Amino acid sequence: MKILMFGRGVITTQYGWAFAKAGHQVEFYVRPGKAAIYGPELPLELLDARKKITGDLIKETAQLTLREDIPDNHDFDLIILSVQHYQFAEAVSFLGPKIGNATLLIFNNFWKDPLEITNALPFNQLAWGFPQSGGGFDQAGTLKGALFADVHFGTFGTEPTDREIAVRNLFSSAGFKPIEHKDFKGWLYIHFAVEAGLFAEVLKIGSVAEVIRSHKHVKNAIMNVRELLPVVAARGIILDNNKDDFSFYLRPAWLASFLLRMLTKISPPLRFFMLSHNNPKEIRSYCQDVLAEARRLGLEVPRLESIANKLQAVD
Repeated sequence: MKILMFGRGVITTQYGWAFAKAGHQVEFYVRPGKAAIYGPELPLELLDARKKITGDLIKETAQLTLREDIPDNHDFDLIILSVQHYQFAEAVSFLGPKIGNATLLIFNNFWKDPLEITNALPFNQLAWGFPQSGGGFDQAGTLKGALFADVHFGTFGTEPTDREIAVRNLFSSAGFKPIEHKDFKGWLYIHFAVEAGLFAEVLKIGSVAEVIRSHKHVKNAIMNVRELLPVVAARGIILDNNKDDFSFYLRPAWLASFLLRMLTKISPPLRFFMLSHNNPKEIRSYCQDVLAEARRLGLEVPRLESIANKLQAVD
């Protein structure tokens, strides 16, 4: 398959690397002028957890094919779009006219209605998913990340189309495990609220590392998540459609905290995944968006309100 990754970010680079290893032709679209700055080589240090929970450490220099244009007559089979949720509208505005005959995998998180924010795109060419990877670039330009086997896919109450099935098969052929969600909007909203609850404790305490090393702070993060689930329900989402994806946070807080902290100890990829969040704007934006929605709906979220003064620096 011929694949275009939109951008040379953490997510696109990790999955692009995996697809290239599986024998697919992969290119990366970057903004004009960036190809010369980035260059074709990228040092990688990846904990690849597709086969075992502790991960396989991969250290190599990836050879990336970068391009600064997307011609109208391109022959890409698949374009993968994965950006921060607050960058999505701008990315779609640029990419929309350039899809051609390709399938567009929207590999993204959302707090706005995903169908509304993509209504200018050809719906029959879309596939929907969410990555399970993370990391960051260090000062030397090395991408350090963790890549997991699970990859989430979903529809909006329908069966996957042939294009969507082809995307799932692509991931399976590269060693990933597709997980299916029929109420994908609900799953995305729940996931977003869970992230906001965890990020709220990070903003309050100062760092992910300080949170996950403390039983008390992890308990607080779990209580934050519980507070935000009613916000999701008030948006018309039936929580029970995706109960397996948040039931962990309904356990006694002390037990959930113990289990989460133990899991980060036995799974180096998970620990690195959690510690790799180093984008302050992303962290604040999640909390800011959920707080704004709670206020709009007239719902009390005192735990999130308590950090409202830390949310004003979003730029």
